[in-house]
Amino acid sequence: MLDTLDAAAVRRWCAGGLVALKRHQGEIDDLNVYPVPDGDTGTNMVLTLTSAQQALAMDLGTLPEDGPTAHGHALRLMARGALLGARGNSGVILSQILRGFADAVAAAPAVRGRELAAALRDGTAAAYAAVARPVEGTLLSVVAAAAHAAERADSDDLRAVVRAAAGGAAHALARTPEQLPALARAGVVDAGGRGLCLLLDALVEVVTGESPERPAPAPRPVRPPATAVRETGSEEYAYEVQFLLDAGPEAVARLRDELAALGDSLVVVGDGNAGTGTWNVHVHVNDVGAAIEAGVVAGRPHRISVTRFADQLAPVSPPEAAADGRAAVVVAAGAGIAELFAGEGATVVPGNPSIGELLDAIRATGAARVVVLPNDPDTQAVANAAAREAHGLGVKVSVVPTRSPVQALAALAVRDPKRRFADDVIAMAEAAGACRYAEVCYARREALTVAGPCRPGDVLALVEGEVHLIGSDLTDTCAAVVDRMLGGGGELVTLLSGADAPDGLADAVREHVGQRWPFVEVQAYPGGQPHYPLLVGVE
Repeated sequence: MLDTLDAAAVRRWCAGGLVALKRHQGEIDDLNVYPVPDGDTGTNMVLTLTSAQQALAMDLGTLPEDGPTAHGHALRLMARGALLGARGNSGVILSQILRGFADAVAAAPAVRGRELAAALRDGTAAAYAAVARPVEGTLLSVVAAAAHAAERADSDDLRAVVRAAAGGAAHALARTPEQLPALARAGVVDAGGRGLCLLLDALVEVVTGESPERPAPAPRPVRPPATAVRETGSEEYAYEVQFLLDAGPEAVARLRDELAALGDSLVVVGDGNAGTGTWNVHVHVNDVGAAIEAGVVAGRPHRISVTRFADQLAPVSPPEAAADGRAAVVVAAGAGIAELFAGEGATVVPGNPSIGELLDAIRATGAARVVVLPNDPDTQAVANAAAREAHGLGVKVSVVPTRSPVQALAALAVRDPKRRFADDVIAMAEAAGACRYAEVCYARREALTVAGPCRPGDVLALVEGEVHLIGSDLTDTCAAVVDRMLGGGGELVTLLSGADAPDGLADAVREHVGQRWPFVEVQAYPGGQPHYPLLVGVE
């Protein structure tokens, strides 16, 4: 049993946590809020902690003479390794928890109960700060509950505080379905929260010598349709607001928060000036006045442009002097998709990269200005972290928040080297935002979706990440989802057939569109992506 958390204990904690995550990796991967076959939270957390352990194994004995304490150095190595190896949203958040934890106790002479509680509190703050829109019922809620329980213990007894933190996390995990309707519908707890509970239980074992016996959370019954609550989410925004802003970084940070609360597709990129600089601001909103007013409060907005999407008009930026040294880095899962991106002149990174892998790709371009297209909501968090690391190396990186490869194709198609880099990023973000996307796959579990109940083997069509159609025939469901998307307008349909798509699937959908929508152009490519027989983009 330990009275303080020393460097050797940190090393054992990392190793024990990794063993626990590997043991339950499949279970965590299966905790999907929707019954689609791409759950990888457990895998991402394992890869993140593997990188942390490798950093400890390589550098634990290199304590700088003027650096932190031995335990602080070990924790910072663990956090740094986790950051560079972080994959997916859960991996990024875990790396930030470890960073806040390490920073809080790096200079403390000893880590006893109260120091551990403070470290968990700082880790919680770092995790929340890393997420643009924190959502309760996730890994964030679980770490916050662990920190709260540790503080309530109000003790210097490390063993008592560690047990309290792990117990608080376990109780919070059990409550996540009450906080997130999507979890309740699927009858599961939060996957990232489950992984954190295993990591805290590993810490209990290191400190106390006892292994907490906590059975895996039992699946909850799926709600019947009559009582199911639709997951809350943003409605489609009607306006695009874009302007240049002269303001300081602190005012811009507040502006980001305000605009994030008003809409989506938010992109704010600056000219790199440490003081008052010029920023390009882009957001999709319904309340135009509030968005512009937020800009006035932050500084001096100018070149204000407002576009109503229903008018199908896109602002045209005058060409400017070409900027040298630009590159694009794109994440691609599938050989065919990778070839398409490479054909557009982009550097391609395989799917589900770590922060370190994305950072290596950014540096390998040799460019001073790089745009990154993540093509997946989880990878977006990894891309944002890699961009922050790249800025520290003198590379200006902007992340266009693409959520599907079809959006990245739309973004790359409008690149123009005659524009300023910041204006080009805005144009790419516009093009990506104007491309609606869908994914068609097979359900692998019984669940209640917003489109009704589904069973294993059903064909699911997801539009913008939400299940819209449930069918029994793959081709018919693909055609139906394209019809639904074109019902809202569109001139170009892009089809990417997956690795397991039956022969002729894309051709059958193309023929259907030609008969039903004769004035719509269709482009079909072999994408080779896993899990999804067909990806659809409509512009």
